[in-house]
Amino acid sequence: MIFSRADALRVAEILRAAAQAEILPRFRNLSAASIRQKTSQLDLVTDADEAAERTIAAELSRAFPGCLVIGEEGVSREPRLLDGLAEADLAFVVDPVDGTLNFASGLPLFGVMAAAVVRGEVVCGVILDPISDDWAIAVRGEGAWIERPNGNTTALQVASAVPLAEMTGNVSWRYLPKELRPVVTGALPQVAMAADFRCAAHMYRLIASGHLHFAFSSSVMPWDHAAGWLIHREAGGYTAHFDGTPYQAANRGGGLISAPDQDSWKAVRDALLGSDQKD
Repeated sequence: MIFSRADALRVAEILRAAAQAEILPRFRNLSAASIRQKTSQLDLVTDADEAAERTIAAELSRAFPGCLVIGEEGVSREPRLLDGLAEADLAFVVDPVDGTLNFASGLPLFGVMAAAVVRGEVVCGVILDPISDDWAIAVRGEGAWIERPNGNTTALQVASAVPLAEMTGNVSWRYLPKELRPVVTGALPQVAMAADFRCAAHMYRLIASGHLHFAFSSSVMPWDHAAGWLIHREAGGYTAHFDGTPYQAANRGGGLISAPDQDSWKAVRDALLGSDQKD
């Protein structure tokens, strides 16, 4: 199917409505009982995540009859939901509150993400920043842009390539195998700056708008990356797994590095992981 800009804006409005109804009223207003651990103290779910995902799923199903909706919280309860992603005629991958750890801490650095996937190919990505009330949007082959509710748009463009020592980036290493953690963290002084914003939504908005050069991610679950990967790609960027293979939304492992171009990607990969990785 063809996924249009009008379709993308329908998705964007669904995310915004859910944020205004279910997420923002709970921000800095969560009781202890409304915050729960999933796999660890760094992997949380809140009432806002679950309520927003229910709302988004219902509205997407209404707007796009017959679609498959794969939400992060739904997969936590039923992992087999992910098995349909590669073959569905139209699937939506949803992260209702990306950056839940920040959200639960009262830090206004979280987002709402959705990607439209047609038979395994990401055709649209939307990342809402509920605090600034705007979206980063991409439609495959049509570029990437920031759009505000009044219709004003600003094109997104990745940063220009610079030498490794001048690069700034986001490095999320907490899910790396233990043997790789000291390798990556020990290599960080080779770049100008590396932080972890604990939020893929803002990580992708920053690299797609040229405010960071690269992103290094040790986990590749599709709700964290499908929307942002397309936005970054349509803004001119390059992404691949640690071994150089292309990103696919159905992939569940392999780590990801995003950079302005392939040469920059290789410079980051070789610096942080070593040049003996397979291309």
